[in-house]
Amino acid sequence: MIAIGSDHGGYDLKQLVIQYLEEKQIPYQDMGCDSRASVDYPVYGKAVAQAVADGSCEKGIVICTTGIGISIAANKVPGVRCALCSDTLSARMTRLHNNANVLAMGGGMIGPNLALDIVETFLNTPFSEEEKHKRRVDMLNA
Repeated sequence: MIAIGSDHGGYDLKQLVIQYLEEKQIPYQDMGCDSRASVDYPVYGKAVAQAVADGSCEKGIVICTTGIGISIAANKVPGVRCALCSDTLSARMTRLHNNANVLAMGGGMIGPNLALDIVETFLNTPFSEEEKHKRRVDMLNA
């Protein structure tokens, strides 16, 4: 299960990602927001992060205009490793090396095709399981 949430600045991209998840038959939980009306991104970043941290969702996706604020909000939840990605290499590397469990994107920063490539890369790249990366992730979690 993928938790997904956005503020108003990420709403349109969130809807596109939801369409992608539905087409790929990937179960998801939409944590809001539900329109383009102005809202506060920390509410939605925290909701997604908590769903990942408590294990009800395996991974999360958060989106605001730049991706910065909502990634900061998500990273305040213990156990969450949220990475702001604006290219597929970053998405791949953060899964391989950091075992990131939440992806942040900027709805005003990247186009729809790139965003969907980033999502696909993030969701389909496993953690490398190399000892050095495990050790570093453990340090992040401490």
